[in-house]
Amino acid sequence: MERVWCLEGTKAGRSGVTDDLDWVALSGKRAKGKRPDFFDEPALDRLYSTVFALAAEVSTLRERQDTIERLLDANGAVKREDIESYVPDREAGEERGLATRAYISRIMRGFQQEVEALEASDPPIMDIVERLSRE
Repeated sequence: MERVWCLEGTKAGRSGVTDDLDWVALSGKRAKGKRPDFFDEPALDRLYSTVFALAAEVSTLRERQDTIERLLDANGAVKREDIESYVPDREAGEERGLATRAYISRIMRGFQQEVEALEASDPPIMDIVERLSRE
């Protein structure tokens, strides 16, 4: 039987490996209700869903990397149990919060620019036509 890594095992004081949960099967479960549609093309909804899931994974990896770097700075070596039990202090939490906000801002930049372009006050087309006809 394949063993699957999970955090519940570590919290319970076990090694972190469990036979109880199949995370791959759980990740494929469907939520109750209809999936929201944001775009006319269903493939775009699926694409954005995938992109944001990957962005969440990258964010998690960035925090884990930060944990490893901080533990290396403090101890010169790292054990898995130290990584799993690490709790950032206030300063580290604030630094992570700023880094996460900057990361999300970079991801959402294209959307934000599109919204800003839509909200920009364009002059009415007739004003442009009138100005051009005078020239």
